[in-house]
Amino acid sequence: MKKVMIATMALLFAFATTDCLAQSAKELVKERKELMKASKTELNEKASKAARKEAKSLKKDGWQTAPGALPLEKQLDKSYMMQMEFDEDMFPKYLMGEAMSIGSNYDAAKMQALELAKQNLAGQIQTEVTALIENTVANEQLDAEQAASVTRSVMASKNLISQSIGRTITVMEVYRTLKNKNKEVLVRIAYNSEMAKKAALKAVKEDLEKKGDELHNKLDELLGW
Repeated sequence: MKKVMIATMALLFAFATTDCLAQSAKELVKERKELMKASKTELNEKASKAARKEAKSLKKDGWQTAPGALPLEKQLDKSYMMQMEFDEDMFPKYLMGEAMSIGSNYDAAKMQALELAKQNLAGQIQTEVTALIENTVANEQLDAEQAASVTRSVMASKNLISQSIGRTITVMEVYRTLKNKNKEVLVRIAYNSEMAKKAALKAVKEDLEKKGDELHNKLDELLGW
C-alpha cells in the first residue's frame, strides 16, 4: 500500500512539474511577444522623428538618393525597423553593415562600398562566432586547446566568411558628388543572423578541414548549425 501511495505521489509531482514547465514556457513566449510588440510600438512612434533628424544631417552634408530610389527618410526607417527585429530567442534577426567608397563613377563606387560593407559584416560575424565558442568553453563542451584551435580558424577566416555571405539586403544607398566630380557612395546592408552563422561555420569548417582537424564535425554537434 505504501509503495502505491509513493508511486501515486511521484506521478502527481511529475504532472505538476510538467504543468509548471509548460506554464513557464507559455509565460516566456508571452513576455517575448509583448517585448517585441512594445519595441515595434516604440519604434513606430520614434523612428520617423529619428529618421528625419538623420536624413536632415545627411542632406546637409550633400548626400542624396539615386533617381527612383525610396526617399532617404523611408530608407532610414527601414534600417531602424530591421535593427529592431528579433528572433524567437530574442537575438537580433539581422546584422547590419555599412561602408563608404569613392570612385570616378557611381557604379564603381557602389560596388566597392558593397564589398567593404560585406567585410564589415564578416568582422561582426567573427565576433558573434567567437562569443559562441567562448560560451561553449564555459559550458565545458570544448577543452581550452580545442577552443583555441577553432578561434584561430575564426580569426583567419574573415575573407572566407565574406565570400560565403549570400545575398544581402541593401537598406540604404545614398551618394554625393565631390568637388573633383568623383562619386562617393554610402551603403547600409542587412544580412540574416542565422545565415550569417552558417556562412561563418562553412568558412571555419573549410579552414579546419585544410588543417586535417576533426573539430569541424564536433562543431556541428555542439553548435547545432
